[in-house]
Amino acid sequence: MLNQRKNRLTVAAGAGLCFLLIGAMLATQSDNWLGQSQEQLRAKNQESAVFSLVSLSPAQRMVQLQAIAQLPKSPDSARARYLLASGFIQQKQGEKALSALEGLEQDYPVLAAHIAFKRVQAYGLTGDISKATAASHDLLKRYPDNPVAAEVLFVLGRNQPKYWQQAIEQFPSHPRTLEIVRLLLKHNPKAPREYTERINLQALEFPTQSQLLLLLVKHAYDQPEITSVLNKLVSQPGAKLQPEDWETVAFAYWENHVYHLAGDAYAKAPQTPLNVYRTGRSFQLGEKQLPAIAAYQKMARDFPDAKETGIALVQLAKMAQPQDALTYLDRVISRFPDRAGEALAEKAQILDALQSKKSAAQARQLLLIEYGDSSAAAEYRWKVALTRAAAKDYQGAWQWAQPIPTRNPKSILAPRAGFWIGKWAILLGRQREAKAAFEYVLSQFPQSYYSWRSATILGLDVGNFNTVRQMNPQVAEPERSLLSAGSATLKELYQLGQDWDAWSLWQVEFQNYMQPTVAEQFTDGLIRLARGENLVAIAKISTLEDREMPEEQAEYRTLSQELAYWQARYPFPFLKEIETWSQERQMNPLLVTALIRQESRFEPKIRSVAGAVGLMQVMPGTSKWVAEKINLKQYKMENPNDNVLLGTWFLDYTHRQYDDNSLLAVASYNAGPTNVSKWLRTLGKSDPDEFVEAIPFDETKGYVRQVFGNYWNYLRLYNPEVSQMMARYSARSPKPLP
Repeated sequence: MLNQRKNRLTVAAGAGLCFLLIGAMLATQSDNWLGQSQEQLRAKNQESAVFSLVSLSPAQRMVQLQAIAQLPKSPDSARARYLLASGFIQQKQGEKALSALEGLEQDYPVLAAHIAFKRVQAYGLTGDISKATAASHDLLKRYPDNPVAAEVLFVLGRNQPKYWQQAIEQFPSHPRTLEIVRLLLKHNPKAPREYTERINLQALEFPTQSQLLLLLVKHAYDQPEITSVLNKLVSQPGAKLQPEDWETVAFAYWENHVYHLAGDAYAKAPQTPLNVYRTGRSFQLGEKQLPAIAAYQKMARDFPDAKETGIALVQLAKMAQPQDALTYLDRVISRFPDRAGEALAEKAQILDALQSKKSAAQARQLLLIEYGDSSAAAEYRWKVALTRAAAKDYQGAWQWAQPIPTRNPKSILAPRAGFWIGKWAILLGRQREAKAAFEYVLSQFPQSYYSWRSATILGLDVGNFNTVRQMNPQVAEPERSLLSAGSATLKELYQLGQDWDAWSLWQVEFQNYMQPTVAEQFTDGLIRLARGENLVAIAKISTLEDREMPEEQAEYRTLSQELAYWQARYPFPFLKEIETWSQERQMNPLLVTALIRQESRFEPKIRSVAGAVGLMQVMPGTSKWVAEKINLKQYKMENPNDNVLLGTWFLDYTHRQYDDNSLLAVASYNAGPTNVSKWLRTLGKSDPDEFVEAIPFDETKGYVRQVFGNYWNYLRLYNPEVSQMMARYSARSPKPLP
């Protein structure tokens, strides 16, 4: 079975020096692998016997590494020695680490600076402070501009503050520097003694408090405490923030969804089209309508041809009086063709409200004729198709839905329409057309929930609503994904499983965080996954599909052809706990994984507004009830093992309530058994697909689709048999829908 573990190396290398086993890095020339063949890179990766050992714990791989290290000099023997030294340092065996590191810089130049820092740590473990100090200064002399120096500067600065000042000047985004910043911000007469007893800051002039706060805002904008840091910064009377600083502040507020304050900050930032648009959008999302309107009007006046202006005019129309709104929309239609479909759909709704039925019909006709490939056209076609289907006019529904999968393949409605084209064809007695539609969905929209439903109806062995629970599919172990951006050193550290080291390096290399490239954003997601930041990582990887620029769309399409992309989008954290308790409950582990991904994105400590905790988001009252049922005296919901234990019991309970029908069990997990029982009585839907579409709670309807869509993706990505089957469908030339 798949075995994925994270290396969390946090051992102190004490004896007077606080050289912590945190990472280091070597800033080499950045290269981008996105344009290279992933197959070639994977083959290169498979040449290394060391990389294949990364998923094992240090203790499990020790014997293999020792054997490889004894082989003649090669890249792999150098890698083995490096990992052995790291393992010895983790075990506080400094002498053995020093032996493994001897002369390694010459054999392993890509990690030379890291090797030097490992030597500092190893000397610290032996208690030889003089050699540790000498090795520290040697590192600073040999690698003065290398970010690995920040690790040494952090330690040396506890006694000599000039080193902290140097770290702030040279490596402001390094995690160790940010730790220094936090310590300096806490340095006041009321600070704990540990921060003050050994730090003499009087001899040097450090950045002001505002400057330190700004450093955190810029380089730690996604950390939990950042909102309070932002509020403190903007309230400082002597902050004297420049427009570029306000852009930094605005971005941090925007990323943390504090929209009303983001609008205030963007209004003070450089007045670029993007910043002016975000001023308006932030105010709009923050429910400050008048300043939002003013910002959008400024956008239209000052940047009449910017791509953001088309979006701004559509948003402005939604807040304006009908006649003004029509003027704004006509401007979009005439000057921004990529937004014209959306504007025509909005215009038709306004005309409907004004009782101008003929003009509304003309607007929709123009939408279909001139902008039939737009998402707005797909939405209109689908709306009409559903209306026809509700009236049992399946021929009309079939005809209206027909163009969506082919003309609007990027629309979220495309796989849904393709599936229902097949379902309606069955009702019309057109079995051949139905089969073609389901096969089209399988080949063209393989990641969709409706691809799973199509596979089920085609009779493929992928489980159905009433059989998924009992399945126990084989799971193939994934390879560690290849980074698509960053230096050779970063990629080497990542492939070695040195996740803290890779993270520290990436924080210095990744400067384009406000507008990252596709390769940079994917790399950022992968490194965050390795660190266990699953929620943020999955969001970064998933939202790559939303890129709008043609060149970015092309890069995403290339990336999305790689298995590595989808496996990163559907990762397997905490698989040991999931497998253990799924087996105990006789529950399909992929179904449990799918539900966890939807509930918490694999975050053990996340809390919902209602108080649900962690992975499976069981409510406190429910967890207490389950614990009493199974006589569990002590448990902590933030402990992944306890959480999955209780969550899988409750998921099993919901299945037993509904005769192991996973559709009803999953719906009940979200909406509660009372609502599901009511829907069974009132909806009158014997067909499970019609039941899903008729669920009156939009949240639960989406939840069901997401959970089973997740299940399908885990199955198609990790089960060899289903993966091979999907490869055969993808290799076929798709037949046009009849």
